[in-house]
Amino acid sequence: MTARAQSLKEEPSASIATIEVAGVTLLADLSGVLFWEDERLLVVSDLHLEKGSSFAARGVLLPPYDTVATLGRLASAIARHDPQTVIALGDSFHDRDAHQRLSAPDREALLAMQMRRDWIWIAGNHDPALPSDLGGIVASEVAIGRIAFRHQPSGASGEIAGHLHPKARVATRGRSMERRCFASDGERAVMPAFGAYTGGLNIRDQAFSKIFQTPGFMAHVLGDHRLHAIAASRCY
Repeated sequence: MTARAQSLKEEPSASIATIEVAGVTLLADLSGVLFWEDERLLVVSDLHLEKGSSFAARGVLLPPYDTVATLGRLASAIARHDPQTVIALGDSFHDRDAHQRLSAPDREALLAMQMRRDWIWIAGNHDPALPSDLGGIVASEVAIGRIAFRHQPSGASGEIAGHLHPKARVATRGRSMERRCFASDGERAVMPAFGAYTGGLNIRDQAFSKIFQTPGFMAHVLGDHRLHAIAASRCY
């Protein structure tokens, strides 16, 4: 995106955009979740709950509010779409023991979101052995029709994955701005990390070229008030 492009700080507009994956239309929410209306399915990726407490244990002190913030945003997205099923695409917890560090209020908030709906935890590289006392079920991946949900992207058609934490850097009004984004070429998609303390990987990184194998994929950038569809080749 060049300096002629519109700023990401625009007047309020629609906070929902559509993304096509292998012929299936999904709604990309400004919060960073995907919603498949026909299936009443909400997908979220890379919550990294208790990342703050994990860093604190190693002497890196961060404000210990990331789990509260992340779960609060997720609860709002769930209330907005009222899904029948939620799929968490892996790395829901920052390490193998993070679920044990959940506070009682955070655990109650999580259980409240799971009430009256199906909940599927996809195992990630940070949380490969999720316990059975979190509610819901644990799976390595889930296939629904032509769509496959997994943590680490392989580049397969119909795949929706996480893991890479895509971010796009764009030029706007003479300065650069970096934001989380969905990355998609119409056949596959990589979701942004949802967690409050999650970093990101630039979509021009070689890791994305291995997934999309063409510079023609799009970054659906999370702006202040709307999503912006920008060709990855125009980001830097």
